Amino acid sequence: MEILQVTNLSKVYGSKVVFSALDNISFTIEEGEFVGIMGPSGSGKTTLLNMISTIDKPTSGELKIKDRNPLKLKGDDLALFRRRELGFVFQDFNLLDTLTVGENIVLPLTLDGVSVKEQDKALDRIARILGIEELLNKRTFEISGGQAQRTAIARALIHRPALLLADEPTGNLDSKSAKTVMELLKEINEREKVTTMMVTHDPLSASYCSRILFIKDGAIYNEIYRGDSRQQFYQEIIDLLALLGGSN
Repeated sequence: MEILQVTNLSKVYGSKVVFSALDNISFTIEEGEFVGIMGPSGSGKTTLLNMISTIDKPTSGELKIKDRNPLKLKGDDLALFRRRELGFVFQDFNLLDTLTVGENIVLPLTLDGVSVKEQDKALDRIARILGIEELLNKRTFEISGGQAQRTAIARALIHRPALLLADEPTGNLDSKSAKTVMELLKEINEREKVTTMMVTHDPLSASYCSRILFIKDGAIYNEIYRGDSRQQFYQEIIDLLALLGGSN
């Protein structure tokens, strides 16, 4: 089943001086895939993520998530779609300091009016999967960066979204925490069949994906699949990034 369909997506900024950020991009993501998006700075990675996350609208083209076009939704309908079908993991965690770790995680369910009993049940399940049961009553300033990102992942997954969108999820983490977070994302993707799309500049993080789309100048430049060897996949990523040139 296709979770995401992107068809001839283009984004042009400006009127007098026109800048094409995305140029006729088309691809699909199947249910249960873990797809990475890579490319040099200014290649269109963030613009593409903003379209799929419904933060921005394309100039032309179509986008479907579970056969629905969220770009045709407005106001409350769009907010509801975003809250129920999408999960977000950001570089800077986006946790609320005024809430405990547990309260941060159940926030999507609170906003959806889910009963406290159901919230507790969902929280118990997701905290166990992510190994953060002992953190639930702590404040966000009492936990490490790696723990904060695990909290953010738990919040993104608690409502079982159709698509998890991760934007540089290891960007603010040291190498050890980054490895832990990526192993976790891979395990959740495989065990829970969470369809994931991740924008990253980091080849090591990208090597945990099952497939990578490389973008250059707003268009798809190449696509590679991971075989049995993650080490070999990592080397292929390095080689392709060298061909692409520019800072990632």
